[in-house]
Amino acid sequence: MKLVKSLLLGSAAGLTVVAGAQAADLPVKKAVPVEYVRVCSAYGAGFFYIPGTETCLRISGRARYEAGYMTDGSRQVSGAGDAFQSRGLLRLNLDARTQTGYGTLRAFVRAEIASRTGQSKMSSGTQQRIANAFPAFGQDTFGRVQEFVVADKAFVQFAGLTAGRASSFFDFYAHDFEIIASTLGSDVPSTNLLAYTAKFGEGFSATISMEDPMFRKNPLYSQVAGPAAGAGTASAFFQGTTAPTPIIISRNAAGVVTGVTQIDAVERSRMPDFVGALRYDAAWGSAQLSAAVKDVNVGGPLGAASTFVGGPAAARVATGAFVGAQTTYGWAVQGGVKINAPFIAPGDALYLQGAYGEGASIYTGYTAFTGTYINQTSVYGGNPFNQWLADAVVNPNTGRIELSNSFTVVGSYLHYWAPEWRSAFFGSYGEMRFPSGVRAALANIGTAAGTLANGTTAYPTTNLITAAPGTLGFGLSPVLRDTYQVVAGASLIWSPVKDLDIGAEAQYIRVGTLNGRVANADRNTAAAGVAGALYSVTKEDTFQARFRVQRDF
Repeated sequence: MKLVKSLLLGSAAGLTVVAGAQAADLPVKKAVPVEYVRVCSAYGAGFFYIPGTETCLRISGRARYEAGYMTDGSRQVSGAGDAFQSRGLLRLNLDARTQTGYGTLRAFVRAEIASRTGQSKMSSGTQQRIANAFPAFGQDTFGRVQEFVVADKAFVQFAGLTAGRASSFFDFYAHDFEIIASTLGSDVPSTNLLAYTAKFGEGFSATISMEDPMFRKNPLYSQVAGPAAGAGTASAFFQGTTAPTPIIISRNAAGVVTGVTQIDAVERSRMPDFVGALRYDAAWGSAQLSAAVKDVNVGGPLGAASTFVGGPAAARVATGAFVGAQTTYGWAVQGGVKINAPFIAPGDALYLQGAYGEGASIYTGYTAFTGTYINQTSVYGGNPFNQWLADAVVNPNTGRIELSNSFTVVGSYLHYWAPEWRSAFFGSYGEMRFPSGVRAALANIGTAAGTLANGTTAYPTTNLITAAPGTLGFGLSPVLRDTYQVVAGASLIWSPVKDLDIGAEAQYIRVGTLNGRVANADRNTAAAGVAGALYSVTKEDTFQARFRVQRDF
């Protein structure tokens, strides 16, 4: 037995030696070293190196809940009665930066997705008209439920160049301290642009920017119907692709309109907007002066060459009005200053801003509350009269484009009561005026509209003033009426921990006429054939409030 055991142990030892020798001849596979994420401190907190690269990346985002209330017309008025609003919003940001011999190469992208309900500022016709949102189509949900999906930012910055989707370089205050963001002032969060910024030292910089025109075009006056009374009807949000506007082409010996043609008032994308800005930044705050120029264009005749009043052709006298395609140019200027006020409380700051423009109501921000990308709109469901916001009107007498003008001023102050508590106090005022004489020219068409015909097709009179100048109906018509707006409010926000905001904001809004009274459309009374004449008004007021819970990370 001892001999057998010795033989077995010797064999095992020999096998072990042979196996060890063979293993030594095999290639050795080393474990791949783990590359830990490295902190990148060159661009501030939150950046880290993308493994295997010299690019620093920061991932951030936002989650938000909002609930709002806005006074609305009586439920007795068709389409009115909506008051409650809500929204849940998701935001995701990616900020990638790489240091190069030309400076920092940066790419920034932001996506926003929201579920929005309610009429007016939450479920917004403006966002649908600009293709930032899509609506529900149910009987109770159309105009009240939206899904909002937008590429809010996507731009590259390199050696002074900014290219992509970014905030307009025209903007300055842009509702920085507000929750609802309704004060009158320019604020286009996203537009497609190509810009170059030169820095001169001592805080001075200058930018020239070529920006997409479609985000700053408010329509010309046309005969396309404006928004319906409220939610639940498609016309409250849809603007047709053919927008006719009339030109008088003949009169009789007495001056009565006998011939009218319609031209295409849809603005095509013909050239970019050009924006310039001069900016100064210092420890005390910042200041900016910006300017913009944009084109305003119309096409030629629509359909049949003309639409005539019945009567002998010999009685018609040509007016010589222009009926072809044409382009003119709108413009806007804006100045603003931000003053830091740590001597009152750390974090306090004051914004002051003013803007004036012609044919550029989105640049002046006059449309910020009532609505954009539409030539007239309601202030709220069941309101007394619609407000007209057209950037321009084709004068029916001459056939030439004439620009409206607008101005706005805004002030906003942010105050910290304590490190966790802050409030914003803000107010704004603006006016919009239309070319003189155009309303009377449209009324001259409207009074003859009942006899205007083109074969068997009646001349459309939607939006035309259908009462002659000097009559009650003309005086009470809201069409192309000069108006003013006031938007003022305040907020209170609690931040119990870093990057968490819980707050509320309330606003008062007034829209009024600058000259004369207008018929009150929510009254079922008629006088001299004019609805609501016995109850004419000069203003309409509304109030809105919003509660917000927001976490940034």
